Amino acid sequence: MSDIIQLLPDSVANQIAAGEVIQRPASVIKELVENAVDAGAKNIQVIVVDAGRTLIQVIDDGKGMSETDARLSFERHATSKIRSADDLFCLHTMGFRGEALASIAAVAQIVLKTRLHTEEIGTSITIAGSKVISQEPVSCPAGSNFSIENLFFNVPARRKFLKSNATELNNILSAFERIVLVYPDIKFTLHSNGTELFHLNAGSLRQRIIDVFGKKLNQDLLPVDVETTMGKIYGFVGKPEAAKKKGAHQYFFVNGRFMRHPYFHKAVQMAFERLVPTGDQVPYFIYMEVPAEDIDVNIHPTKTEIKFENEQTLWQILTAAVRDAIGKFHDVPIIDFNTEGKPDIPVFREHSGEMPTMPKVDYDPQYNPFKESQHHSHKVTRNWEKLYEGVLTRKQHEQTLFETTKETAPEDIFSDKSPAHYQYKGQYIMTAVKSGLMVIDQHRAHVRILYERYMNKDTANVLPTQKVLFPEVVQLPPSQQVIMEHVLPEMQRIGFDIVPLGGGSYGVNGIPAGIEGLQITALVQQMVAEAAEQRSVNSTDIGHAIADCLARNAAIPVGQVLNNDEMDDIVNNLFQCTNVNYTPDGKVILNILKHDDIEVLFR
Repeated sequence: MSDIIQLLPDSVANQIAAGEVIQRPASVIKELVENAVDAGAKNIQVIVVDAGRTLIQVIDDGKGMSETDARLSFERHATSKIRSADDLFCLHTMGFRGEALASIAAVAQIVLKTRLHTEEIGTSITIAGSKVISQEPVSCPAGSNFSIENLFFNVPARRKFLKSNATELNNILSAFERIVLVYPDIKFTLHSNGTELFHLNAGSLRQRIIDVFGKKLNQDLLPVDVETTMGKIYGFVGKPEAAKKKGAHQYFFVNGRFMRHPYFHKAVQMAFERLVPTGDQVPYFIYMEVPAEDIDVNIHPTKTEIKFENEQTLWQILTAAVRDAIGKFHDVPIIDFNTEGKPDIPVFREHSGEMPTMPKVDYDPQYNPFKESQHHSHKVTRNWEKLYEGVLTRKQHEQTLFETTKETAPEDIFSDKSPAHYQYKGQYIMTAVKSGLMVIDQHRAHVRILYERYMNKDTANVLPTQKVLFPEVVQLPPSQQVIMEHVLPEMQRIGFDIVPLGGGSYGVNGIPAGIEGLQITALVQQMVAEAAEQRSVNSTDIGHAIADCLARNAAIPVGQVLNNDEMDDIVNNLFQCTNVNYTPDGKVILNILKHDDIEVLFR
């Protein structure tokens, strides 16, 4: 039998490795910018064309490379960051695997121009599909200049599955933000198709956050700073009033590296427990500095998953630090009301001349926990099974009292509807129908009504625009400005009058009629954030996200008292919708308590 196992060619092995390291254009920018940071650059420029499909260029003024290093840097597992396996547990650089440049070279056409500060002539090397095309001396500035053209040109399947330019550019901006937030002492610029999206000068950490996400965030930041033997935790958390349902900026960094850590995220959320509504997210920018030997970043090629040796201790320190920041800077007192049974600790007043008395503790000297007492004894009940007779059958019966109308036609439910309605606890509308008693959630019903009204493409049914007396100004970060270009036409279709003012600012001159009283700035930001979560940027998906968000905010709230005419209007409009049973996000709107089940309750 012939041998069938063979070594793969280097070009194939590099393409396989690229599948893990280089997933999209944003991955290329992350790797190249991190290499520039490791090279000691103080000025880094990033240029992209067509969201990185056509060109990605990263220019830095770092230490540069020699002729030999420039050639060797594109080999797999060639790196200047580590020398032995022990170095993996004391990393002080962003990169260390030696896979990034080899993976990029396997799926793109690269031109590298680099020069050492001590040399007068640099090196230019051209690589396509892991093959060196040319290498020659060249005159260039000190540092490195990487030009990545035609990404995935030799892997058409990978290029085909790239998302739209808007989605890929949004991913690039997200990766870029995670790096610039760690290094406020480095100047960064980012250009897309000739337009400058970021121009970040070196400065303080707070100034960098403001430059990236807008000046309005400045007033909502509370500083966090604590240093222990386990490490140092510093940064900023948002005030409770800065909480959002969608689009909150939440970042964790450890030793200058962005990470995802649900466990630490929960620690921050617990510090805001009972201060923000359930489900709202508070912005935070938390930086941790711990000994390099106490963490392991060599888990995944993207290096966003990090294991901590003292994870539980850091969790407690983080929670205490965030709570301290809230209490110190936001006047949220921590009061312990549970003082019953605790000793009375007297206060010593130096000038009063009175000596403090001994604390008094009340106790029962006759109490003996091992002594039998008839007062505390319990008689064992025999034939206990009789106590639970009928419980299971009743529970099963209660579960079938209300049945959703999945297979019942709306016209069958609506027949013989009572003209009178009853509102229960400001949340449910109860009305008699042919099959029994119908219970409708008034908020969810109104959400469905408004959603279908906003989604209706017929211009005759679109709500008119209500001009505002004082226009509102909405400030969006560059990552959301890309989405806003696709969101704006859909928002204008449903009645918003929004005009771009430049610099990420948008003026709201008009709103859809009927939503007066809402916080327009927060509403627009939430709509853009929810549209950004869609997998595509086509008008249908964005229109769905905007209509759903606006309907949930504009619908009548739980607890609002309605008269009979208002309830009748909701019921009538609901049964004109295409789906009367569920909200756009799948929540049940109505249930039917059947007549036969009502009679069973009174037997």
